[in-house]
Amino acid sequence: MNADAVKLLQGRYCNSLTQYSRFVTREVKIGDVPMGGNNPIRIQSMTTTDTMDTIGTVEQSIRMIEAGCEYIRITAPSIKEAQNLAEIKKQLRMRGYNAPLVADIHFTPNAAEVAARIVEKVRVNPGNYADKKRFDQIDYTDAEYQGELERIHQKFAPLVGICKEYGTAMRIGTNHGSLSDRIMSRYGDTPQGMVESAMEFIRICELLDYRNLVVSMKSSNPQVMVQAYRLLVATMVAEGMNYPLHLGVTEAGDGEDGRIKSAVGIGTLLEDGLGDTVRVSLTEEPEAEAPVAIALVERYSKRKSESQKVGKSESEIINITPSPMERAGEGYSPYEYKRRETIEANAFIGGHMVPRVVVDLSAANLKDPSILNDAGYLYSPILDKYNMAEQSVDFVYLGDNLPSFNFPGNLKQLYNYKTWQGLNNKFLCHPVFTLNEYTDASADRSSPLNLVRVTTNDLQGEALTNIPNNGSLVFVLETDKAHGMADQRTLFFKLMELGLNTPVIVKRKYNLVSPEVGKSESQEDEYITKLQLYAATDMGALLVDGFGDGIWIDAPGLPVQAITSSSFGILQATRSRISKTEYISCPSCGRTLFDLMITTQMIRSRTSHLKGLKIGIMGCIVNGPGEMADADYGYVGSGTDRITLYRGKEVVKKNVTSENALDELINIIREDGNWIEPVEN
Repeated sequence: MNADAVKLLQGRYCNSLTQYSRFVTREVKIGDVPMGGNNPIRIQSMTTTDTMDTIGTVEQSIRMIEAGCEYIRITAPSIKEAQNLAEIKKQLRMRGYNAPLVADIHFTPNAAEVAARIVEKVRVNPGNYADKKRFDQIDYTDAEYQGELERIHQKFAPLVGICKEYGTAMRIGTNHGSLSDRIMSRYGDTPQGMVESAMEFIRICELLDYRNLVVSMKSSNPQVMVQAYRLLVATMVAEGMNYPLHLGVTEAGDGEDGRIKSAVGIGTLLEDGLGDTVRVSLTEEPEAEAPVAIALVERYSKRKSESQKVGKSESEIINITPSPMERAGEGYSPYEYKRRETIEANAFIGGHMVPRVVVDLSAANLKDPSILNDAGYLYSPILDKYNMAEQSVDFVYLGDNLPSFNFPGNLKQLYNYKTWQGLNNKFLCHPVFTLNEYTDASADRSSPLNLVRVTTNDLQGEALTNIPNNGSLVFVLETDKAHGMADQRTLFFKLMELGLNTPVIVKRKYNLVSPEVGKSESQEDEYITKLQLYAATDMGALLVDGFGDGIWIDAPGLPVQAITSSSFGILQATRSRISKTEYISCPSCGRTLFDLMITTQMIRSRTSHLKGLKIGIMGCIVNGPGEMADADYGYVGSGTDRITLYRGKEVVKKNVTSENALDELINIIREDGNWIEPVEN
């Protein structure tokens, strides 16, 4: 994206960057459950059964509805599946379930035209609805490109006509990995290309006076996904549109990884008031997705939205006028990733260093070295030494708590300033000041790193520029605001406006556990999930914009191991710091040709030690190779008991049996010199 375009769109993708305000979109009718406008953010998921299995699909749909899904999406890869949607709908209605149904379409316009007469909404992917993808680079003239748009119009117009006639809604769902060769040739594999892919279809709909539209910009990379949605909103606003947004991170994976990656992408946009429906794509049973989506969305039901007070009609566009604070100079663009430039304090934090991780052990029993196991320092009593795990924290905050054993030689300890002053041996020990303690004329700032706890309110006016700084200063940025992410983002904007390059550790506190009530094992799991979602939203939203040189999650009453793992998971999901293998695994659907959950766990069990490698696991060709986007290797279903293996987007081996496919994949990784033998515990 060129500099002029960035400047033109600066800050124009949401109502406000510094306070919560939901962006009001056009209301779209989808059966009896409207979306957009001032309606609640809707929850949805997608069935994984064979669409021809009517009873199985109906029963799974019921489980999804009872778990909280308001829309049910079902794949329709051909006309026969599209026709069977009528029987599925009939059975659900007979059982008293009226949730709108959505037909998911790829490659088959004729199936879409059948489905649009039956269900309440159809989803089409502009990357493969009217185009073929062969990964060809084509140099179009403007006239040739216009000719292609006219061809697409002719192919797409019949579906639009049917949707208008039957009152059927449509989602135009762009996916990062399935952009057409035509879009890729002109715009590249970029958020701008994703947006233009959707806008081509939206403009056709508007020409045909059809506006019952929802739009999505999905990617397995949360950074790309966030940038694409922001750019989409800015582009729609510029063209007088405000269609509802369907939010989702595609191929998020399973377990902790899937939840954190989803929260980074979806939560970042929800924080800015964007989003009208959410689908969390987990490689798990679809009814497991709704509770995660609900937990993400429910945080915003209690926040007042200034946009709702304005009384805008559904066809009006919010007038977005960014303030000087929100512009933050030339160093910030919401549409392109650029890490905020900071000094490299003590050659350890800031600058080009990866973001650091802090965990709180101030309430721990520091008599046993094994207490550090959960922080990634594995103590061997026999050898009396520590081994570092891949996810080993950089700082432990001890407060006023003094350990009775020697710490590892590379683990930095943080103490409250007055306790730090009294230490006999200050090697690898650093003070944490309050702002008043640090600015006191008699303060001892002799440490190579001086951490100062601040809030946005502490640093008004000239306070920022008057803080003593000899290159050792690091801010620990805290907040107690309900919309804490925007509050913390305000300070980053202020630092950039003033040209201050002090490193910042982002700290958030989550009081999820009531000390009086205690917690059962199931409750603890629920608290940990909420921690993952909330922290990934709050900290991930800053990290995807390049803000933050470290993160500090404070969650009293929750296991240190869960906090450590969540911290590194957030950094991995934002591509800020890589500490493990990344799995880009689709959530399954009726097209899937093998059991994705079992297969993903099998692949994970043998490759999870390959730090930094990205492996795509796709149930069918629709979700590969394009949907794998930036995966290093791919494992894609190509037929019954048949797998195709990829190196990037290149087919390496076709029609490998499921029994041999993982061994063959490992052989390819080994041939490329990327295999490391796992270390026995």
